[in-house]
This record gives sequence, structure tokens and C-alpha cells, in this order.
Amino acid sequence: MQNAENRGGADAAALRGSRILLVIAGGIAAYKCLDLIRRLRENGAHVRCILTRAGAEFVTPLSVETLAGQTVHTDTLALTAESEIAHIRLGQQADIVVVAPATADIMAKMAHGIADDLATSTLIAADKPTLLAPAMNTRMWQHPATARNRARLEADGVAVVGPNDGPLAEGESGPGRMAEVPEIVAAIADVLAARSGSLAGLRVLITSGPTYEPIDPVRFLGNRSSGKQGHAIAAACAEAGADVLLVSGPTAEAAPEGVETVRIETAEEMLAACEQGLPADVAICAAAVSDWRAAAPQDQKIKKPRRGEGQSDGAPTLELTENPDILATLSAPGPKRPRLVVGFAAETEDVEANAAAKLTAKGCDWILANRVAEGAVFGDDGNVIHLLTRAEGGGAPAVEQWPRMSKAEVAARLVQRIVEALSSDAETA
Repeated sequence: MQNAENRGGADAAALRGSRILLVIAGGIAAYKCLDLIRRLRENGAHVRCILTRAGAEFVTPLSVETLAGQTVHTDTLALTAESEIAHIRLGQQADIVVVAPATADIMAKMAHGIADDLATSTLIAADKPTLLAPAMNTRMWQHPATARNRARLEADGVAVVGPNDGPLAEGESGPGRMAEVPEIVAAIADVLAARSGSLAGLRVLITSGPTYEPIDPVRFLGNRSSGKQGHAIAAACAEAGADVLLVSGPTAEAAPEGVETVRIETAEEMLAACEQGLPADVAICAAAVSDWRAAAPQDQKIKKPRRGEGQSDGAPTLELTENPDILATLSAPGPKRPRLVVGFAAETEDVEANAAAKLTAKGCDWILANRVAEGAVFGDDGNVIHLLTRAEGGGAPAVEQWPRMSKAEVAARLVQRIVEALSSDAETA
């Protein structure tokens, strides 16, 4: 890690706009967290705090709440404004969870999966990077149990900053003193920067929104897709460092910053843009592509028959033809097939069964399925995802059921799963 005093600009860039959940555990070092909150907010971070019962013996909820500018959380049964259980929601809404001070007790509970209060329940439920800043007596830090717990947590991917050597509260001196605030700020920035570059060097092709298939110059076949989910995925991939090509149908969504965007209207145009955008490491087909188009679109507006002119009162007959299958085309074996092809399945019934059938039929690697009955999902800001991954050897796909979350949170979790999958492939290659 670089010297924290010499890296202010880099830290500010990594912290700006980040969402940090700070867990303040019991220990005299808790007083440093007040300065930590202030420094993080000065760098543009949003800080929410959980104060344990022991932590509240050293700093008051009012002081934490005043500096963070957010309600401090202390009660396991507290509900958010959306009536979600707090320990699930808090972790979902953070980019990183920081525990400072991290006591021997809270490290032991984390290492063994114990969740008996809001802090430990949130730490077990969180699927975001976690950073610990240990603080305890030297003998506690050097105890074999603490060493085992630290090794277990680091093996689980938890980052640790400190502790430092120095004078301790008991009048002794040695390792166990919590890292200084600039060091913790730098460590948080390092974790966030590493996460933001997790797709660096990779090209990601994403489709989003509906397609509009013309019937005549003023009418079309289409659907209610808003493009919110596909655009959120494009933004998350760009934030993770990927080179992103977004092929978007008609939508009111603005093009995400740092993303190359190609605007199209029809399925044929979308396929052409996708093929031109290859090669890519990952393809994510989030667009709701119209399955059919008019076989012979009219050059002039189709007029409604006028009564009394000897014309039939019946509606015109519209002959349809099937559109190209973009997901199946990108999934087909060949030198240009992306390493990972992800499709979406918008279903009104039997969500997992229909998605499994689509996974097999299209030849893609993953399907993200959601229910769109009664107007759900299309245009909403939230989503409930069933992630189906193709099994080796043609067995039944594995299914992950994600809780309801915002479309931005779905995008972040999808990026995380892509990073894990590609890393696993690299290790086995």
C-alpha cells in the first residue's frame, strides 16, 4: 500500500460517490471512527453506520449520526423505510463494509458465522468487500485463536489493515493498536479501486431496451422494456473497468458515462451492431427483442377503411415473420463466441422452468430470469432475479434466487458473478 499521506488525489477519486457501511465495535479506539467518518465524507463518500452495544459505551449514537449525516443503526429488528430487514438492506446498499475497531470478539464471530446482533448479522449477509481494522490488547492479538480467525477471514477474502505497534490503552505497548485514520482511508480506497478495475482489459457487449419493428411509417410492433436494467449493467461494467459496447433500442435512458453506445430500432439492426462489435469477452443480452416483425412493412400509413366507400370494415391482415435470434447467434460455437454469454428471460409463468428451457435452446451460459406478469419489472426500478447457470454435461442448471433489489444492485451483483466466473476459468485453464 502506498503511503497514505502522499496519495490524497488517488484516494479521493476512489472514494468519491462510494457507499461505505461502517461497523463500530467496542473498544477505546472507537473514538477514531468519528475522525474516520469526517475524512471519508470530505472525500465525497456516503457513510452509513452500525454502532454495536459495546461501541456505544465509547461513542454516542448522536455523535456518529451528526458526523455521518445519516441515521445510526443499532437494533437488529429495525426496519428500513421500505420495510426490509435492516441487516439485509444495509449490506446490499454498500460498496464496502468496514469494521473499525474490529475486536477479537467480532473477528471470532465473523470467522465462525455467528450472527447474534445487527452488526454480525449484516456482516454475514453482506456480499460486498469487507475491510477490518483490528484493535485489541497485544496478547489478544497474538493469541492462537485470533491468529486462526484472521487467517480464516483473509482466506474468505476479507481485507485487513493494521494493527500497528504502539502504546495501548492498558499502558502497555505492542501490536494491537488500531491503524491510524489516514491508513484506514487509504485501505478503503485500495479495496474500492481494486473492485472498480475488476473487469479491466475486458470487452463487454450489452444489449438493452426494446426493439421497434415497423408496420408502416407511424406504427410498430414492440414491448414495454424501459432499458433500465441493461443500461444499469452497462454502467456497472464500465465502472469495473471494462471496455463496454452498449447496443440500445429506443429508450428514454441516457447513455451511461464512459460507454460506447449504438442506437438502433429493429432486431436486424441490433444483430448487425452486435456482430460488428465482436470480438468480446462477455456478451449480455438484456434487450427485450421483438420475436416477430411485419413481413412486408408498408411505405405509407395504412388507412382505416371509411364506411360507405364500398370497402370492407374489417381490420387489415398483418403477416408476420420471425426475427433473428440474437442470443442464439452470439452463443453459437465459433472463434468469435464470447467466453461468457448471458441472456435474460422475461416470463409471466413458470419462471425457472421456462428459463431452463431457454438456456438449453439458446446455447448460452447463463440466464437471468424475472417475472413480468401484471406489469412487474418493465419500467420498475427494482427486480427479482433467478440466475440459471448451465451445468457441465447437460444436467439440470444450477439456480440462484436473488432477493428483490434495485436494478443497479442487480447490475453490481452480476458484475461480481462475472468476475468470479472468469477468474475461475483462468485458474483452471
